Amino acid sequence: MARIKIDMPENYIFSTELPVRIGDINYGGHLSNDAMLSIIHEARVRFLHHYHYSELDIEGLGLIMTDSAIVYKAEGFHGDQLRIDVALGDFNKYGCDIFYLISNKKTAVEVAHAKTGIVFFDYDARKIETIPETFMHKVVKDA
Repeated sequence: MARIKIDMPENYIFSTELPVRIGDINYGGHLSNDAMLSIIHEARVRFLHHYHYSELDIEGLGLIMTDSAIVYKAEGFHGDQLRIDVALGDFNKYGCDIFYLISNKKTAVEVAHAKTGIVFFDYDARKIETIPETFMHKVVKDA
């Protein structure tokens, strides 16, 4: 079976930190896959907030996640402080990919590589829209 590979970018435009909580631990005693997706979601919300946006209001449009992928590199444990570096890439007319480099802050060991595909969505009209120009000027200039 082919393994998923995420081509991670070289430059990141935002970083945040999150602890591994006891509820993030699975029966194997390490960070669970569903908790990792939740951590990525929190990092995305913080990234957008940094630019004064939310998932439901980016220049009047919202986001819809079209796909997600996570490649695990190492275990995470309760009490670890994770650093999540965020980058954007693979732009098209309607959206892009958000990349997440998750590492242990103390040891610098990479815990996971992840990406989420997003498209911009008009929730009132219930349709996909093009990427807002103002978003591109604000955020992509940092990329």
